[in-house]
Amino acid sequence: MFRKIAGAVAITIPFVLTACSSGATAPAASGGAGGSDEIVVGLITKTETNPFFVKMKEGAQAKADELGAKLLTGAGAKDGDNEGQVTAMENMINAGAKGILITPSDTKAIVPSIQKARDKGIVVIALDTATDPQDASDALFATDNFKAGLLIGGWAKAAFAGKTPVIATLDLQPGITVGAQRHNGFLQGMGLVSDVASDSTDLATSKEVVCSQDTHGDQTEGQTAMENCLNGNPDINLVYTINEPAAFGAWTALKNAGKEKDVTIVSVDGGCQGVQGVTDGKIAATSQQYPLKMASLGVEAIVKYAKDGTKPSGYTDTGVTLITDQAQSGVDSKDSTFGAANCWGNK
Repeated sequence: MFRKIAGAVAITIPFVLTACSSGATAPAASGGAGGSDEIVVGLITKTETNPFFVKMKEGAQAKADELGAKLLTGAGAKDGDNEGQVTAMENMINAGAKGILITPSDTKAIVPSIQKARDKGIVVIALDTATDPQDASDALFATDNFKAGLLIGGWAKAAFAGKTPVIATLDLQPGITVGAQRHNGFLQGMGLVSDVASDSTDLATSKEVVCSQDTHGDQTEGQTAMENCLNGNPDINLVYTINEPAAFGAWTALKNAGKEKDVTIVSVDGGCQGVQGVTDGKIAATSQQYPLKMASLGVEAIVKYAKDGTKPSGYTDTGVTLITDQAQSGVDSKDSTFGAANCWGNK
């Protein structure tokens, strides 16, 4: 969700155009049910190369192949690149997509483009990250990110029983709902805050949090953020990270400082590399989500809409599982063997 690995708009857009000129008959750009026999589905991710979105694309492609649909893909150049996503959406509208799946980088700025597509009868489904407001898209298929935070917070609370936590939070960036949901869920799971709105874009805080830094979900920024936190607060013993790239960056900073065995890291994503981090002892616990499932369900919904006019709506929870090899009493979890077998796929 939060993954600052360079994609390539310059590569993405020509791919869309090439796909549209491959000789297949594209449906009318007005979208809606009926029309051409070929069903065109668009997928726009935050980046092209991050493993999370690679897995999402795999799920969409497999389901499109299974259902006989044509998949077009696009992405921003990096997490936060709204302009790149707008361009990709324009191309897909012009290509006659019946529906577009999108993981919005800027949950507010993308709304006018989404509305333009919906005004043409194109179904737009948000994956992984809700639009702001959520009903700006037809539907949302995503992890319950607040619950993901609650799970790692509840685990940390149990693991730190009898010990005072000194916490650093390595967050996403200001104003992004999913980043606030994970952060706030973690603190509530720890029992440090209460009654936090699950859809808030404001980060909760408590006296136990001695350092908070934005990382944009990037490993290098995660390392720098952890270095900054340690410089000001060498007694930090618990680190929450927005995702696993940031967690690995934090672990590198801790290792360089000789503190990797003294500090507990918890995170969210449950990707294959992240689960390996659990196995290796770099990450103590992570909340696993399922992007392949998000994309697969999204393609199914668009194909159904194209065939019989049934529009998807509301929120579909695609599941989240706490993965740890340090099980805590009263905290529901699965071990890294389960995590590796299910990383980013269907449960």
